[in-house]
Amino acid sequence: MSHKLIFLSDIHLETGHESKARALIAFLEELPSKNVTDLFLVGDIFDLWIARHKYFEERYSDVVAAIRKVCDQGIKVHYFEGNHDLYLKTYWTQFKNLKVYPGPENFEYSGKKIRVEHGDQINPNDKGYLFLRWFLRTFIMKLIARFLPGGIVSWIGNKASHSSRKYTSTAKKIEEDDTINMLRDYAKNRFDQEAFDLLVTGHVHVQDDWQIMADGFEGRSVNLGTWLKKPIAFEWVPNGGSRWLDIPER
Repeated sequence: MSHKLIFLSDIHLETGHESKARALIAFLEELPSKNVTDLFLVGDIFDLWIARHKYFEERYSDVVAAIRKVCDQGIKVHYFEGNHDLYLKTYWTQFKNLKVYPGPENFEYSGKKIRVEHGDQINPNDKGYLFLRWFLRTFIMKLIARFLPGGIVSWIGNKASHSSRKYTSTAKKIEEDDTINMLRDYAKNRFDQEAFDLLVTGHVHVQDDWQIMADGFEGRSVNLGTWLKKPIAFEWVPNGGSRWLDIPER
C-alpha cells in the first residue's frame, strides 16, 4: 500500500472562525482528493484545549467538524498533544481513525522509520518550562481539568498558556540560527540512539529541514514551523519524495 503523509503543527487557533481556521478547514477538505492516507497534527493546533468540555467543542466546532469529516473519509489522523492542548483522549478518540499521543511515537511506513513528537522537551536548559510541563500533567491537574466547569478550566488554561509562552520564549527569542542548531543537535543525538528516516517536530516555531548522515545511513529532521508566521504543511511519501506546502490564507 502506498502512503502519503501530511504534517501540521503550531497553528494556535484561538477561535473556529478566524482566518487560520478557515485556511485549515479548506485544506482539510482537499485531503481526500489528494490521496492523503495519514494526517499528523503535531501539537498546539489549538491555542487552548484542555480535556473534554463543551466550552472547547463549541468554540472550535467548525474545525472539529472538518477533522471528523477527514476521519470519516478514511484518513488516519494522529493527534499529538502539545503544551497548549492537553488531556485529549477522552474527547478525540471517539472519532474513528483518530489516535491521540501524549508523547513521542515511532512509526514505520513502507520500510521507512519515522519518529514524531511535539518537541517541547528538546531544550534541556528550559528548566522552568520543563517543570511547568510536568506540573500540568500531574494527577491533580488532570482531575481539575476533567471536572471543573469549562469556563473555569479555560481561565486556568489561559493562565497556564501565558506561563507556557513565557517559559518557551527561552527557545523562541534566541537567534534563529541557535534554535536551528539546538534542533539539529537533538536530531543527531536521537539518530545516534536509533537511526530513523524521518524525525518530525514542532514547538519552537522555526521551520527547518536537515539531512543527517552517519555511517552511510541518511536520515532527515524536519521542524514544522508555525502558522503564526504563515500557514504551512509538510508532505512526505515514503520512497516517493516530499515537499513543503504553502497553504492559502482565507
